[in-house]
Amino acid sequence: MSAAAVPDVPRVGFCGIGKMGEPMAWRLLAAGHALRVWNRSSAKLAALAAEGSVVSDSPRRLAEASEVVMLCLGDAHAVEEVVFGEQGLARAATAPRFLIDHSTIAPTETRRFAQRWHDLTGGVWIDAPVSGGTAGAVTGTLAIMCGGSTNDIAAVEPLLRAYASRVTRMGATGAGQATKLANQAIVVTTIAGIAEACVLAQRAGIDAAAIPAALRGGWADSVLLQTLMPRMLTPPSSPSGTIRTMLKDLDAVGALAREANAPLRAVGEVRKLLQEAVDRGLGDEDISQIVKVLLDQRMTHESRVMSEPRALSTRQ
Repeated sequence: MSAAAVPDVPRVGFCGIGKMGEPMAWRLLAAGHALRVWNRSSAKLAALAAEGSVVSDSPRRLAEASEVVMLCLGDAHAVEEVVFGEQGLARAATAPRFLIDHSTIAPTETRRFAQRWHDLTGGVWIDAPVSGGTAGAVTGTLAIMCGGSTNDIAAVEPLLRAYASRVTRMGATGAGQATKLANQAIVVTTIAGIAEACVLAQRAGIDAAAIPAALRGGWADSVLLQTLMPRMLTPPSSPSGTIRTMLKDLDAVGALAREANAPLRAVGEVRKLLQEAVDRGLGDEDISQIVKVLLDQRMTHESRVMSEPRALSTRQ
């Protein structure tokens, strides 16, 4: 199904006012959209309500007053409950024409939810996970990778531009989520590499705090290096993204890898690191704090052998 164009100033609903959802909702308000919001914890809605957004007491009520609904939720279970639960969006007497899901979930779950949504409401489901973190949401520079038809994504792109500088159609339903999981594979292995570099520098007697500036503009430079190495050295007061959330995303990456028969050795090793961090009680800390696990580890026999110079073979 391809939906009609979205009105110039549509009535928008937003479910999930968390670390990412809140700045995205603020940017929709700033862009002049009539905004309704819902969140499991209503305390997070007070500031938005004071600036003109309307608080709904259930996803169903929000859906009945919205032409487009956006989700930014923690996992597939939360998405299913908010959309299809007893007071879910799909229970609305008049359902929105578009549902845009910014959550990160498995592509198979997205396709299943999208078909169920269409069967129940006739509406369009666009998977549109984001990258860029809370800073990108605040500044409106998120990258959004979308799954859905070309026409449907084009219809909602003006809305997405309230908080995104890049909106890319990656393919049919589920393709946005598959792209986000590839993104997470890159992100998490890079973060682990930065953490190891931080530990290496400290134990080699280098001022690790000087590394981001020293490497700026070089091949090792990245937003992650500039952002996360300082956090590894001075933990932030509140996380921008937690270890537990990244572990959840890596589980989705692993599921997709098995489905696609794609070996992911580096990702598998990093998942062990994240699981160890969660087991040590660090799950709700900033993702940068995986460095604590590395700092606490003693060098294993295998890594000690790898780090020692090997004698040249005398065999002919």
